[in-house]
Amino acid sequence: MGKRWDLAVRYFVRFWRRKRRELRRWLERTNTLVHLSILLIVPILIALVTLLSNAVGVFSFLVYPPLVSGAYTLFADPEGKYASPVKFVGGLTVGALCGWVAIELTARLLYATPAGQLNPVAAGMTVFMTGLAVWVLGVEEPAAFSMALLTLFVRAQVDALGLFVLGAAVSSAIVAGTFAAWRRYIYEQRAQYLYETTDADDQVLVPMVGPDPAATAMLAARLAGAHRAGKVVLLEMVDEEPMARAERALLQSHGETSLVKSGPNQPDEPLVADGAEPLDEIGVRDDLDASVADIERHATAIETEVGVPCQVVVATAGPSPADMVLDTAREANCDLIASPYETEKDWSRELLRGDIDTIIHRSFEGQTRWRRILVPVNRANDVAHSMIDFATRLSAETGEVSVASFVTSGRERRRAEDVLADLVETFSGSIETRISRSDLEAFLTDHGGEYDLIIIGASQDRSTASRFVSPPTFENIDTAEIDADIAIVDRH
Repeated sequence: MGKRWDLAVRYFVRFWRRKRRELRRWLERTNTLVHLSILLIVPILIALVTLLSNAVGVFSFLVYPPLVSGAYTLFADPEGKYASPVKFVGGLTVGALCGWVAIELTARLLYATPAGQLNPVAAGMTVFMTGLAVWVLGVEEPAAFSMALLTLFVRAQVDALGLFVLGAAVSSAIVAGTFAAWRRYIYEQRAQYLYETTDADDQVLVPMVGPDPAATAMLAARLAGAHRAGKVVLLEMVDEEPMARAERALLQSHGETSLVKSGPNQPDEPLVADGAEPLDEIGVRDDLDASVADIERHATAIETEVGVPCQVVVATAGPSPADMVLDTAREANCDLIASPYETEKDWSRELLRGDIDTIIHRSFEGQTRWRRILVPVNRANDVAHSMIDFATRLSAETGEVSVASFVTSGRERRRAEDVLADLVETFSGSIETRISRSDLEAFLTDHGGEYDLIIIGASQDRSTASRFVSPPTFENIDTAEIDADIAIVDRH
């Protein structure tokens, strides 16, 4: 019974974490922000105009149909052709004004229609004048035509057309002003509200494993250095606990690192009993001195070159090194793991399946500066945003970031352009966008050497069936054929 209960609890926890992650990713989409804004802001605006109509009497309820459709056009496509507050107000006002002028001209020059009827000549003249006016004045707005024709109906019901035109101008100005404020302070600043990487991923844990951990440690330092609260934690893993205690003791005796800590759930002080010298007892002083000198050199290089505080954690690897890395990241309060690429795939897979943001870095020639960075993207989601955020941090002000999308047909090009615009416009600075008809794997093989670093998403948010039919990109590409650093990014 106890085991069943434990399994049920674990399943519920995993289920809750997965659903919470899915909800967060859904909320982080720009499309979600736009539609939620339409659902919440537009009804409030219409309620406000209705309140003013009841209180002042200038606003006619007949203004609302083109007003609502125009408001939807504004909020649904904030960067589109018609997303201009000036054009919105000008178009609706010009439409109402053209309808008024057409009615008066028709009544005076041709004939007046009986009460309750609409003048067909005035209707045609209204559409002609509205089309000509919005073209000449540059205030093209689809809702202007509905506002112009609506004026004919208003004329058949009331005589105060001047008040109707004034109400159209004032009510559209209220909507346009609200839209302008929303676009400036919410939509254009959405990265601060939607994406956690804006203020997160600045405390990075680096397992010092693999053939070239120094390059990964420097990559982590440059990521952390972009934020004021950044820090790097170097994780030294040893096979046996006595060796770990001896290395911690030697590091603390040197006093050259910012902080020396033990592994998770272990005391920070080295366990040296009654002044005993663990180095002599273990008999591996030369290896231990070399290991300590190596980790101190890495920490000093990070603090000197990048100016980021560096801590050192020495822990026993245990039966599951990946679990130990995840536990250490939690205890050290790190929100990102930057791990060197290991030839054993299980190592990378286990870290990517964890609950902490992870970068798997394969160093090509040990470089520690990345000027030209390529970011292939397919969708505008949180992982893609994180990849671009990391690229802009690493390239700094003098580097170049290229965000690319790969399509198989010309019909997919428009969608790719929208995806790239949605991602790039949330960042400041110069970012190149490109769309290629080439296959991604073939493109990386042919042109990967032109870049210093290629950042690829891990596609962990896809379903199991989707990943089975189409494996993630990083599993398909042959890293041995690419003469550039590769970073695999995943968010949790």
